[in-house]
Order: sequence, then structure tokens, then C-alpha cells
Amino acid sequence: MPKHTKPRAGSLQYWPRKRSNKFLPRVNWEKIEEKNSDNKNLLGFIAYKVGMTSCYVKDNTEESLTKGKKMVVPATILESPKIKIFSVRLYKNNNVVQDILSDNIDKEMKRKVKVPKQNKSSKEKLGKLKDEDYEDIRVIVYTEVKKTKIKKKPDLTEIGLGGSKEEKLNWVKENLNKELSIFDILNDINLVDIKGLTKGHGTSGPVKRFGIKLRSHKAEKGRRKVGSIGPWHPARVTFRVPMAGQLGMFTRTQTNYNVLNKGKIEEKDINPNEGWKNYGKINTEYIIVRGSVPGSKKRPLLLTLPSRASKRQSKKQFDFIEIAK
Repeated sequence: MPKHTKPRAGSLQYWPRKRSNKFLPRVNWEKIEEKNSDNKNLLGFIAYKVGMTSCYVKDNTEESLTKGKKMVVPATILESPKIKIFSVRLYKNNNVVQDILSDNIDKEMKRKVKVPKQNKSSKEKLGKLKDEDYEDIRVIVYTEVKKTKIKKKPDLTEIGLGGSKEEKLNWVKENLNKELSIFDILNDINLVDIKGLTKGHGTSGPVKRFGIKLRSHKAEKGRRKVGSIGPWHPARVTFRVPMAGQLGMFTRTQTNYNVLNKGKIEEKDINPNEGWKNYGKINTEYIIVRGSVPGSKKRPLLLTLPSRASKRQSKKQFDFIEIAK
């Protein structure tokens, strides 16, 4: 019999392995804006994980072996309540030079963040901006998560805008005090990237954390551990040795999800009679993507335009039929 070998698990690309400081990660919006230069809108949206299901779809992909056939694919449902702009953030030389707060901020948001009193309205401040005052514009948005009934405290994050400086400023003036829907932002988008946190497992041993092999039942001093933590000299343990520690709650980015369907719950109710397990019933708008998404139920996720769209995923076309029950 050949010797069984296995590559080392636990990539050092993700190091140190520790819990993330926040649920919604920061994003390189400049890269996403560069890859999606035709988009003149928000480059991302916030959604909440409902759970996985199976969907009937019709495959319309060119040169596909299943073209024109009905097939079942795994899918994840995300609830995406409307968002509002909390403030407009101006950048110059990669530094924040000014924040212009919105006039209509929800009381739930005011409980989370202290909002100072303003002498002038946001429209007056935006109207007085000069071209040399800023180089880039982004917006701080928050979700109307109370409408989903999973919690009351909204989630807050920064999202980039596409287009030139003038187009960004005009978009902000038009949408500053409005509710923004996922249909306004991801209407004709077939591919999205999803950024979020993985499930948290707390403190775990090296077998589960790094996938090392269990030792023989005759081994001394334990089975679920490494046989040697290093040589005598240098007389120290290197960081490459698999050891017990924090597992999960790591920031991850999954790219190129196919969007199967988007909808409003009042137009088409996709809720089971008993609701979705560990989530409840969807009460607002939703989006269905193909495949699995990192994180647990009710976890906030950041959907963005693709940063490196692949030809293989871009050419896939699916007509959504229904959810398999």
C-alpha cells in the first residue's frame, strides 16, 4: 500500500487566527469601482442570512450539457431590508476631511450613535462644496432591520459609489434622505461577491482547527495533539506549529455568486408555514444566490459588485422557477 500523505491544513494567508472585531468587514472600494466602471450607483448592499434551500431552475447557459433542462441547485436565501444614508463622507489624499449627516435619521440609529445637532441642513452643505474640497465621496449607510423582526439595532457600514466626482455628488443629492431598495442597486446584476464572518466555534483543539491526523491509540500523552512541537534548538515554539486556539468568526470573501432571483415578500410569499428554521419569516425583500454562504443564521453580510468576475461564472444563465419544497 502507498503511504498516505495529506497537505498541511490551516493556511498562513489567514494569520493570526483570531476573532474579527466587527461583523461587516472593510472593503477595497477603489478596486471594485475600477472593475465596475459602468456602474453609477452604490457598489454594495447589506443583507441577512436566512438559510439554505434547493431551487428549481432552467439552465440557459450557452454550450452547457444541461441547456434548456430543468435542474435543482443548492441556494441561499438572504433577506435585504431597505437601507438609508446616515452620512456622506468626503475623502482627500486618502483621509476623511468631512462628514455630512443626513437630516432624517431613525431613532434606533440615534440610540446606537450619538448624533450632534446641525446648524445647517445637509442639502445646504452639499450645495456649498467646491471641486477642490474633496477627491472622493462614499456614504455611511444603515439598515432598517426592525422591519425584519430579527432585531432592532441597525447595522452600519461604509459603501463606495461608482462614477465620476460630479456623478457621485449628484447621486448623493438625489438619494440622501430616501429609502434605498436592493432593486435600485442590484437590479441588473447577475454576479455578486459576499463578505462576512464564518460561524464561531470558540476555542478548539489542533485536530479540528488544523485538520491534523489523530495519533495512535498507543501514543503517550494524548491522541488529539501534535507529536512534536519543535526541535530542542532553537529553544522556542514557532507560530507554524498547530496549537489549540480560537476557531471561527473569521472574515472571509466568497466571489462570483450567481443571483437566481430577487423579490418582495408582499408580491410573492416564499415563507414556509412554520417559517425558516432558526430565523423565522421573511418580512421584507429577499435575494436568492446559488450555493452556500459563510456565517450562521441572522448574520449580517455585505453584498458587493464582483471584484474579479470570471468568464465561467459570468456566462451562466439560470431562469428561476420555484423553491423545491
